[in-house]
Amino acid sequence: MKRRRNTLGVVSAAVLAVTVLLTGCSGSNGGGTSNQPSEAPSASPSAAASAAPTEAAGDSFVLGSEPIEFSFYGHYDWYTMPEWGADEASKWIKENKKVNITAINSGGNAAQKLNTMIASGKLPDVIWLDRGADVEKLRAAGMLVPFDDYLDKYPNYKQWVGESSINMLRSSDGKIYQFPNWYTSQPNGNAGYLVNKKYYKELGSPVIETTDDFYNYLKAVKEKFPDVIPFDPDLAVDGQGLDVLYGAFGEDYSPAYVAQRAVPQGDKLTSIFLDPVFRESMQFNSRLFREKLMSQDALTQTKDQVKEKAYTGRVAVFAGASPTEYGAVGDIELKKKDPESGYMMIWPVHKPGQDKNKTWAGTYTQLGWNVAVITKSAKDPEKIFAFLDWLTGPEGTRYLFWGPEGIYWDGTDESGAPKFTEKYVTDPEGRNKMMDATVNLQWVGNTVYIDQAKAKFESTLPEEQRNFETLWQSSITWKTQKNATEFINLSPPPDSEEGIIQQALEEIFDEARAKALYAKSDEEVLQVLDQAEKDAQAVGYSKLLEYKTKKWQENLASLNGQ
Repeated sequence: MKRRRNTLGVVSAAVLAVTVLLTGCSGSNGGGTSNQPSEAPSASPSAAASAAPTEAAGDSFVLGSEPIEFSFYGHYDWYTMPEWGADEASKWIKENKKVNITAINSGGNAAQKLNTMIASGKLPDVIWLDRGADVEKLRAAGMLVPFDDYLDKYPNYKQWVGESSINMLRSSDGKIYQFPNWYTSQPNGNAGYLVNKKYYKELGSPVIETTDDFYNYLKAVKEKFPDVIPFDPDLAVDGQGLDVLYGAFGEDYSPAYVAQRAVPQGDKLTSIFLDPVFRESMQFNSRLFREKLMSQDALTQTKDQVKEKAYTGRVAVFAGASPTEYGAVGDIELKKKDPESGYMMIWPVHKPGQDKNKTWAGTYTQLGWNVAVITKSAKDPEKIFAFLDWLTGPEGTRYLFWGPEGIYWDGTDESGAPKFTEKYVTDPEGRNKMMDATVNLQWVGNTVYIDQAKAKFESTLPEEQRNFETLWQSSITWKTQKNATEFINLSPPPDSEEGIIQQALEEIFDEARAKALYAKSDEEVLQVLDQAEKDAQAVGYSKLLEYKTKKWQENLASLNGQ
């Protein structure tokens, strides 16, 4: 802490800039979804490489050789870190690797909390936050520790994140300060359509491939099951199912375009409000809403309400960024009452005549979701990096994701994947409970290792015994998520001119999407979007699109190794 206080006066102007920035930052659970190729992702590590033990190089710190302790702050209003050591997995790590982590929570007001810590000079040792402007402001203020000297000493970061993704993480000074979470070198994601098998079977298991098929199916549900909600778009206020349907109306169109409020046209990004695909998708969504084929509380419901509908089977079709999460639990609950019931997923619907293999329900990026940074308040930053590097490697991932060895896994195979026990299959509720306990401790998740391990094991089981999520990920969702790495980090700093424009644009967009959904006709939908375009241009939308285009082109160059 002493070093931070000594540097505070030197960077006071920069700290002020950070404070201005962070007052507008509340964050949300991005899990994964809407932000999400000029070049194919780098190949995943080989089986031999993943099986090899992680060796420390030279004078590297050996995790577990002595205790380490550090503070951790998740910079999100919604995030409260679970007690470290309270669950079986982190308890094992605490006891066997001698790692103790103290939580610093936001108390529901992340911006104010971090501002207070910055002003006091008492930053947490590790901050977990979104990539982009926030990280760069902290870096420019001299508050972050670069990782460059650690990358060769602790090999998991370089091995699993990969060179092309590492280059995307470099700051303007050429150094690496960010440890990514849920990074990947292969497609992943859960966006798509979840279908209640009970209603589907009772309606004759009809083909649901095109948007016409989808509309007719929802009408059939409404007619035969008047107490059932035909379609639920999850948290429509955040896009969710509405964005999933966006890809249905344009071949090779990415839901990332909606998330960025910008659509590629040649070498430029253009207005979302004038995009023919967006306009047609909103007309379709509005039609579903006004004909009561869509949940009438789509814009106001909470995630708990969505889950309750799924667990009790009150909806025929769900769509969203990750419907597998509640579909997995709902499938178990519904089968308790009727073994033939439960959920399944379908290939994303598409406009008649559109190639189904160029229809994208969601997106993924090589850099995944968010990042962890180590601040200069840390007494032993290298030891913290060594822990994060272990945690993202095969061993750390196994213990944090599947719990201590001997319960749901026992040993590893020749590729380094865990050997799952019989209990992994026979005790899904216990397994899910153990895994759910560490969801909010997964700060440097290794997507490729986890997905390959799950898929390899699940492929050996009969379909009825396979994990719900893994089954549908391998057969549908991973195949229907589009690489959107080129669209990361396009947002300007909130306190810049373009950042202020973007804040105004977001308000215009949210209001327009709500009005379009409630529109009484297709013509009114277009009128709403036309007015939104005028309002957006009035606040400087064109200038924001120029900024995003420049950042987009820089991403393309970086992905191409330029």
